[in-house]
Amino acid sequence: MSFIYIVLCGLIALFAYLIAPDDSSNANQMHLAIHSKKPGFRVEMLNVPGPEHQKQSWIGALLNGEVNTDTEIPISSWTLHEDEVEYKPYSEDEDLELTKAVALEDFGITEVAKKDFEEQFISEKVFFLGTDKYGRDLLSRMLIGTRISFSIGFVAVLISLLIGVVLGAIAGYYGGKIDAFIMWIINVTWSIPTLLLVIAITLALGKGFWQVFIAVGLTMWVEVARVVRGQVLSVKEAQYVTAARALGYGNMRILFKHIIPNILAPVIVISAANFASAILIESGLSFLGIGAQPPIPSWGAMIKDHYSYIILGKAYLAIIPGLAIMSLVMAFMLMGNALRDALDVKGVK
Repeated sequence: MSFIYIVLCGLIALFAYLIAPDDSSNANQMHLAIHSKKPGFRVEMLNVPGPEHQKQSWIGALLNGEVNTDTEIPISSWTLHEDEVEYKPYSEDEDLELTKAVALEDFGITEVAKKDFEEQFISEKVFFLGTDKYGRDLLSRMLIGTRISFSIGFVAVLISLLIGVVLGAIAGYYGGKIDAFIMWIINVTWSIPTLLLVIAITLALGKGFWQVFIAVGLTMWVEVARVVRGQVLSVKEAQYVTAARALGYGNMRILFKHIIPNILAPVIVISAANFASAILIESGLSFLGIGAQPPIPSWGAMIKDHYSYIILGKAYLAIIPGLAIMSLVMAFMLMGNALRDALDVKGVK
């Protein structure tokens, strides 16, 4: 079940902009008049066309969302006149409702029947998970936030594998001073609290999307290196390694073509655990304000923006992204445990 859930989340991350009700870049359509609304909230929207923009390729829309220049206005009611449309902006306080008007020319028309106008420019919008404090669709931002969590996990694990496997394998195979030097680096890095090290690297590289990926990856390689080193030490005197040496194979060929492929089982298990850890670290960094920067939707940043709403009767604004983090991390941990049992890995937690 955990594997199915992870695959489902991966598909959501890939096709987030095709699924999300708000397919604008970063799902950043703000409607302050309808901020912090409960799940299932419905409202009529007046859509005022914006200036024309260059056509976008389907790949660009899939990766970055639609370039939307239209203006959406939440309204309570509207009336069509000869040369303008009169409307009342949505407001919870009926006494403060003000009537406004938009010329038909702004819609690119001079006259239109009421039925045709309603079909083209009036729509009812449903916010299935409600809206955040800026009036943005919470469901859309949750879906696109899945992409952030998956991206940070994938890139961080890839970086940690590239560094950890190489250094761990070299240390275990060659031993001696090389092993002592690499182990010294591992122990120094290991002694620094992970979150503090990530914060230091992030501040050195600057705040941003890719900087977080690099920072998290650079702090997770030590566990991989220790596991790989231990595995290499246990198999480097095996018969197939001795036979490879007797055939005159070079050290690098023996190491990367014979030893490493035979010790991948524990590396796969620890990678699943590191994937979960990377998601937690990114969420923590975003909560602290040094992770993915606004308006990029990050589950940790959503909790930061709305944790004060817990005591204001709208706890779901912080609970929903919190549950998303918990469920995805738990899925990776359960999959890691299943892989450990399936691959019969000993001593890897």
